[in-house]
Amino acid sequence: MLEQPSGADLLATAREVVLNDLLPGLPPDKAFRARMVAAAIALALREGEAEPAQVEAALHALAPDLKTLAAAIRAGAHDPGMPTHAAVAAFLRDYARLRAAVSAPKALA
Repeated sequence: MLEQPSGADLLATAREVVLNDLLPGLPPDKAFRARMVAAAIALALREGEAEPAQVEAALHALAPDLKTLAAAIRAGAHDPGMPTHAAVAAFLRDYARLRAAVSAPKALA
């Protein structure tokens, strides 16, 4: 059993302290930096909640890594009409959703 509160709980609390307790008292040049810290904490929390296993499995069924898959796409190996086109399109859609859920969740709304 892990200690409580969890790391995620501590990060969430730290973010709230930065936003609610520290930010209001900071001069504008420091407030921007405090908002950057709060945004980085929020991103780290979302990244910790992400579940990439299914997307990673789909990638590995298509190619050993993203660089190899990208090269194959550029070479036309997954163009419409190719047997792998639908699987690659589904992977790219799922990968984009996963990335957006971590880095830009408002884009999914």
